[in-house]
Amino acid sequence: MPETQARVESAIQDLDYRPHAIARSMAQGRTNTLACLAPNLTDFTYASNMEGAESVARERGYYLLCASFADERQFVDLVDELVARGRVDGLIVISPFVELPVQHLPNDFATVLMGGCPRDDVQNLAYLDNHRAAYEATEHLTQLGHRRIAQVTGPLAEDCAQERNRGYADALADAGIPPDPALVVAGDWSATSGHAALHELLTRAPDLSAVVAQNDRMAVGILRAGRELGLQVPDNLSVIGFDDMPLASYFDPPLTTMRQDTFAIGQACACLLMDALSQPEAGPRQIRLEASLVVRQTTAPVHPC
Repeated sequence: MPETQARVESAIQDLDYRPHAIARSMAQGRTNTLACLAPNLTDFTYASNMEGAESVARERGYYLLCASFADERQFVDLVDELVARGRVDGLIVISPFVELPVQHLPNDFATVLMGGCPRDDVQNLAYLDNHRAAYEATEHLTQLGHRRIAQVTGPLAEDCAQERNRGYADALADAGIPPDPALVVAGDWSATSGHAALHELLTRAPDLSAVVAQNDRMAVGILRAGRELGLQVPDNLSVIGFDDMPLASYFDPPLTTMRQDTFAIGQACACLLMDALSQPEAGPRQIRLEASLVVRQTTAPVHPC
């Protein structure tokens, strides 16, 4: 009735009432909230991915919740809490693991996987071309004349580590350099593991002249170990990293590395998710992003014996 409506409107003005955004969106069948799940919330790469995704979500009128999972059980619980209970409209999953999330991703829910390689078992995917990036990192060293090129990998249970290992091996093969298992050591992405890896590598192959580190933190450990062992970088040892983390240009010496735009990868994931929400009838989409070589002062032509 007109009188009732007038009283309601008057009360709204008197109380300065504002509609509850969550309740209003839920009444419309949506929450205006997205979730981004990652193995942790402290790693620079993951944090930058989330920041990129959040920038797109905010621009499109969505909130982005971020949560971490340490294992498969936690991942399943998070998906159940957020998706099955209708707390979010869409989901971004950042996972370096080859198989962990895929079998638990809901088929009938807007979901994007941020992974380390192309794959056929997910609909929406954004990934860095890790194979190509590692190939270019290794090729940079072969073009400088290095032939005894070692590699410190991340955990090989992770697809990006596998892809980077494959790129390293392919670049050596194309340069006519036979593979040597003694020149490959697995790390855990930490500077500590890079430090230990160089000590192990030099015990196995004291004639190595260059190292490909699968991330910048391990490269930092390699630089530290080299100094402790009396090696001059790059005169006695060339080192190339991966990521181009913000401090890479301030290392001593400044680090040659493969730059990945982690912010842009997060943006790409969010854009894919927006498309999946607005065009649910559209087919699967996969976006490949490229890394770029940044040459600084830790790589140089090999010195003749």
